Amino acid sequence: MEETLLTSKPKNNPLKELLAPKLKSTPKSGTGFGSSSKHGNNPKVALAEQQAKVVKRDGVCRIDRALQGDTADRLLAHVLEQQGLALKKTQADAGTSKNFYGVENQRKARCDLQLSLLRGGFAADDNEPISDEVDHVLADALQELLGEGGTLRYLYEELVTLRGEFYEMAAVVTNPGSNRQQVHPDLPYRETPPLYVIFLALQDVTIDMGPTSFLLKTHTAKENRKFNDYAQKDDQLVNADCRLSTLKKGDAVLFDARILHCGNANDAEKGQTRALFNFSFRNPEVVADLGYAGSIRPGYVRAMNLGDLGATLKAYGDGDGQAFDKYGDGLRK
Repeated sequence: MEETLLTSKPKNNPLKELLAPKLKSTPKSGTGFGSSSKHGNNPKVALAEQQAKVVKRDGVCRIDRALQGDTADRLLAHVLEQQGLALKKTQADAGTSKNFYGVENQRKARCDLQLSLLRGGFAADDNEPISDEVDHVLADALQELLGEGGTLRYLYEELVTLRGEFYEMAAVVTNPGSNRQQVHPDLPYRETPPLYVIFLALQDVTIDMGPTSFLLKTHTAKENRKFNDYAQKDDQLVNADCRLSTLKKGDAVLFDARILHCGNANDAEKGQTRALFNFSFRNPEVVADLGYAGSIRPGYVRAMNLGDLGATLKAYGDGDGQAFDKYGDGLRK
């Protein structure tokens, strides 16, 4: 019914694609968290300032080529390997499910796979020796995204500062046959934006694979009231500016967790497995319980912020292959 409402107006049928905004990267002075005055005349900072404005205005912003294609390929292989290891371990002992899966482990053909920061991933959970030939692909991906000069580093500095808590780190894997989600925000509404989330495509995401639909500008108090009022909700969906996040490999969407969105059904006949790298940072201005447990291994909860992660990535980039070992496997608080 929701899908019918969202596509009932000619302007929304077929649904429009969520496109990356056309922005200029000309530095200018400013006073934002990641402003050019702090980082000098850095075009990446200037671009991040404009992207942050789009997020605050629309509730979501697409970032093309956030991750290089070969890194996305390696991370996808790693995620699918981790999924296989998790399946093997949970089949042997169903009680270990919480060690691997987050909020999305009960839905049909869909899982929310919490990742390990250790080289080798889940294989290192039992202190098994990991060959030196095994790449630390998760660290490599985080380096491209959040390391010094990373494609998302300054955008997150602008939105949450270096004090923003690393709140989620997982992979959302959707297989053919998965059902469409209901339209929802990720957490209960509050006036101050509490959380900014990344979905990053590890392969091309076509319409048959059930990409996420975002209802632009629905992260506001006014739209939240409509959504929670049955008398207004249908009209809200009919008139929504709904955008479909079909993505190319390595593209990402960053969204305010208050925005209305839903994952669509992965067509069992035409679709393929869809894997998204998923992480988020919490706004340090919001100190109360968010009403939403982040999808991250328990040992990583409140263990690091953007500044901590940046420092660890710098050490890793300078040649310290064990830089992430201090955080352990994430299973123990």
